[in-house]
Amino acid sequence: MQSLQEQIKAHEQDINSFTPADAKELEEYRIKYLGTKGIVKQIFGEMKNVPVEQKKEAGQVLNAFKQLAEGKYEEFKHLQDGASQKGPAIDITMPGTELPLGTRHPLRMVENQIVSIFEKIGFSVATGPEIEDDWHNFTSLNMPEHHPARDMQDTFYVSQNPDWVLRTHTSSVQARIMEQGKLPVRVLCPGRVYRNETISARAHCFFHQCEGLYIDKGVSFADLKQALYYFVTEMFGPDTKVRFRPSYFPFTEPSAEMDISCTVCGGSGCNLCKHTGWVEILGCGMVHPNMLRNFGIDPEVYTGYAFGMGIERITQIKYQVNDLRLYSQNDVRFLKQFQSQ
Repeated sequence: MQSLQEQIKAHEQDINSFTPADAKELEEYRIKYLGTKGIVKQIFGEMKNVPVEQKKEAGQVLNAFKQLAEGKYEEFKHLQDGASQKGPAIDITMPGTELPLGTRHPLRMVENQIVSIFEKIGFSVATGPEIEDDWHNFTSLNMPEHHPARDMQDTFYVSQNPDWVLRTHTSSVQARIMEQGKLPVRVLCPGRVYRNETISARAHCFFHQCEGLYIDKGVSFADLKQALYYFVTEMFGPDTKVRFRPSYFPFTEPSAEMDISCTVCGGSGCNLCKHTGWVEILGCGMVHPNMLRNFGIDPEVYTGYAFGMGIERITQIKYQVNDLRLYSQNDVRFLKQFQSQ
């Protein structure tokens, strides 16, 4: 026991006076004292020669010696951490590396612009659920069961009896607004919609719409036209020409489709307008009296107009994007083109 204490005392003096200059000296110290064949293990091996009655005292001395050796190594371990770094150490006083800025998605940019335009003439934004029941998505919109207009929309059914679907248009939001019974109504309903279609450059199983609804006393088709003229001027410029063509929608009567002069060729004819000089941008019309009655609104007192457009369509015309799939592929090369917009 006496000789063991003398060995430890001699090594303690060396450990206490040890001050490494670099990682190499620290590693040499670790191998000498804490390695698999180091001094600490050698001294612990001497425990077998200590008498039984002295083992407890010797164990305490050895543990204190081991902690001293390990503590000295930990005190200077930062030398090895610094040596293991590749390249120069980071100077935390220097300005940080500038991160590249992201960009808004082109669909979101166009949606925000549409909303901003209509907000200036009194429209407010309304939203609703993307999983809808049959009443709000079809029946209340003058499309009762077996109505042929339902065949125009290939629907994703979530469940049946009762029918729950992924909404096929944001008209379902208009239905929910009307059932609240608060008149007049002047809302804009942007959102994602779903249809069971084959994905291609011209079609997708999900896309985005923005629909508008205005109901009040004395609302006329002339009011609808003036609102849409204003929208086209703000979105595409004052020189854009407009025309209306008769059409059919189950929830409006009379109904029309609205075309604008091609933004690429100016009306002379190109691939975008299929050489007609005109590009369709939206459908519209006066709210059908049956639709008003479904929500307890008297069509003899109140009238209204509605319109709806595809946000992808407006974006295509505005930025000449010719493939719907690009919007959902998250290709950074595509998205970066809109960084400065």
